[in-house]
Amino acid sequence: MSNIVNELVEKYIQDTLKSEIHLSQMEEYAKENNVPIIQKEVAKFLKVLLKTHRPKRILEVGTAIGYSSILFASSLDNKCEIITIERNENMIKKAGENIELFGLNTNITILEGDAEEKLKEVTGEFDMIFLDAAKGQYKLFYDLVIDKLKVGGLLISDNILYKGMVASDEFLVKRKKTIVKRMRDYLEYICSCDYLDTSLIPIGDGVALSYKNGESK
Repeated sequence: MSNIVNELVEKYIQDTLKSEIHLSQMEEYAKENNVPIIQKEVAKFLKVLLKTHRPKRILEVGTAIGYSSILFASSLDNKCEIITIERNENMIKKAGENIELFGLNTNITILEGDAEEKLKEVTGEFDMIFLDAAKGQYKLFYDLVIDKLKVGGLLISDNILYKGMVASDEFLVKRKKTIVKRMRDYLEYICSCDYLDTSLIPIGDGVALSYKNGESK
């Protein structure tokens, strides 16, 4: 159980939603190799969001095996540019293979290296930014990306409830205390920004959806 919603509700949602058939092999690989990818209910939510918002340029922090980038591209009929950042060499290799398998090399570019450094090299504006990397570093990533997000763009932060630990100390694992504190500070910040409209959504491991309504200050 994720400690985020009632176990029966969570099971019902996961059982009712259908998997993305074209991504099923990647889902099996992730499960067998303990690779964290976005959960089924989050994938479905993002697919609907993408089809509604139709972003042309997306920046992702945290590629893993390329699952979310490929989901984004396929949801947009491959009519988008995605820049995604990953530092794990094994993940980069697997993501590259998956991206090539789906014929998305011209749509998806992997920047190899530490996100803090690579984000400084990224230029231009984006219609959507997706944070799904080190949970204790979200505020750092935010500071590096917020000026790259267009007014009217979406900032999506995944895993923001962190197995319920962010919401309640009842679930807190002591060795995760610093990460949890940083995530709470991050959420407090983005929920207080007057140039962002933010909603915290209890699906998957928690998602923060932020709309940029004006220039950052």
